[in-house]
Amino acid sequence: MTAQPRGTTALSVRAALPADAATLARFNVALAEETEALALSPETVLAGVEAVLEDPAKGLYWVAEIEGTVVGQLMLTYEWSDWRNGFFWWIQSVYVEPSSRRRGVFKALFEKASQQAADEPMVCGLRLYVAQDNDRAQQTYSDLGMQRVEYQVFELSLEKKI
Repeated sequence: MTAQPRGTTALSVRAALPADAATLARFNVALAEETEALALSPETVLAGVEAVLEDPAKGLYWVAEIEGTVVGQLMLTYEWSDWRNGFFWWIQSVYVEPSSRRRGVFKALFEKASQQAADEPMVCGLRLYVAQDNDRAQQTYSDLGMQRVEYQVFELSLEKKI
C-alpha cells in the first residue's frame, strides 16, 4: 500500500520482517514509557517481538515506512469469539515516531489492517483498547469508523520468568 501523506513524501505499509525486530522493540519500549510511564526491559521486549515475527499464530506486525525508514508500527493479535464463530483481531502496540505523527501513518496502518481483516472470511471485527484520557487517539479511532463499546478492560498481571 502506498499513500501520499501531507506533503510529497511517499508512505508505504508492509508486513514486518525479522530485520525489523530491533526497531519494533525500540518502539515498544518508547510506547510503554510514553503511555504508561513504564520502563520495560529492552531484552525482554526484543524477545517478545522476535517471538511474534517467528510465529504468525502469536500475531502479525505491520510497519509504515517513509523513504525506506520505519516510522510506525501496528501489531495484530487474535481472539476467538464463540458468539460470532469468528476471530476479532486486536490492534496493539501502535506506535508512530513523534516526528512522523499527524502525517497519516496510523491511518495507513489501520487501513491495511482493516482491509486484510475484510478479506479474511473468519474475521468478524477489529478491536483495540485505549487509555481513558487519550482523547486524541479516541477521536482518531472514531474518525476511522470505530465505535466505543461498553466494555472495560481488567487485568491480573502474573510475573513470569521466561
